[in-house]
Amino acid sequence: MPFPGETWLSPYLGTAVLCCLVVTIWLLRWKRRAALWKQVEEARRKREQRLERMQKVALTFREQNPGVEADRILSLPLVELSEELRNGSLPPEHVLYTYLDKAFQVNKDINCLTDYLQECESQLQEVKKQEKKGLLYGIPVSVKDSIECKGHDSTMGFLKNLNRPAAEDSVVVQVLKRQGAIPFVKSNVPQGLLSYDCSNVIFGPTANPLNHTRSPGGSSGGEGALIGSGGSILGIGTDIGGSLRIPAAFCGICAFKPTGSRLSQKGMVAILRGQKSAIPAIGPMARDVDSLALYMRALLCDDLFRLDSSVPPMPFKEEVYASSRPLRIGYHDTDSLTLATPSMRRAVLETKKLLEDAGHTLVPFKPHFSEDFFFNVCLTGLFADGSSTYVDNFKGELKEPYARQFLLMTKMPDWFKKLISWITGPIIPRLSKMLGNLVTRKAL
Repeated sequence: MPFPGETWLSPYLGTAVLCCLVVTIWLLRWKRRAALWKQVEEARRKREQRLERMQKVALTFREQNPGVEADRILSLPLVELSEELRNGSLPPEHVLYTYLDKAFQVNKDINCLTDYLQECESQLQEVKKQEKKGLLYGIPVSVKDSIECKGHDSTMGFLKNLNRPAAEDSVVVQVLKRQGAIPFVKSNVPQGLLSYDCSNVIFGPTANPLNHTRSPGGSSGGEGALIGSGGSILGIGTDIGGSLRIPAAFCGICAFKPTGSRLSQKGMVAILRGQKSAIPAIGPMARDVDSLALYMRALLCDDLFRLDSSVPPMPFKEEVYASSRPLRIGYHDTDSLTLATPSMRRAVLETKKLLEDAGHTLVPFKPHFSEDFFFNVCLTGLFADGSSTYVDNFKGELKEPYARQFLLMTKMPDWFKKLISWITGPIIPRLSKMLGNLVTRKAL
């Protein structure tokens, strides 16, 4: 019983209520996270089922066709493989099922696949019926997760995008199919795409095929790892700040980032839409430069220009690509913003010498305003809304560790970003500039 003048509303009761409130909040959060992890487990289970089907059809074909020269098929460069398929000396089913088997084996080691496009089995039959063989007739093509394929998810590593299959193929995938190519798998990406790593909560991390303790780069890391390990001969990726080029460098393959509007972006899922300061692009990844040229030659056709009127109707300039006329080429071994590693600088200088030996003129130049352009144009343009669009993508999601670090900065209120930017200016100038350019910009 309380003493005279006291009530039950004592500090002890307040503490008990507060403790109950904290425990309730913790239990609700635990329950929500448990539900999210259940979604992850279900997504992984479905992926394993699809990949098991992929293995089964490849194994069945191999048992029924023991004479298939798998090693020879896997060793052929894309241009030679394409020629043999088009002239009929190599059946397209031999190529498709060989790469299905190889991709499955590779995935067990480096975890680079997110989905099996099982309609490739029926598409193979349609390709064989084509009267006019396209430039990529019978070529298996792998596709980055963020490029839409009808009936399949483009998750970008977010749980909210699971079980939301695309209503139709992206324009680039449609054109590839009309050219006889056969999309057969989708590849892994980092959560939210804007990362040089390649890991997400749903499908886990992808390893570098050259060293499994290293990253394959990002954001087209699954593509780079798959092609670098021989599991695909041609892939489609995207690039806004190195997402094709970085995985290519990390995995020892080739990639090409076209001008942003050169190929259609319809059906390319992006985490930040509407900004125009840094234009994303869809581009090819392959083992050699000739393969990239064949891809561009096949894509830049009337079908592409008809399906997306925003693409300039400029076909592949064969006379320029095939010309032996000496060129005047500019080069640099630093952009004045980042310091090239000794191996990178050596690669640039070795390439310079090879080009000079081939008769070309190499002109050194120093890029100006690189730092200003990166911070005040690109970064400001990407996050002009104070990062709110970027942050909204992660709401209610399980987050990768690398994403948490950047999210911590983007979630700060504008006044706090400005304060930290001012404090760190003399000590860590680049961090200061980054925070200063993550604030909300007012429309003019």
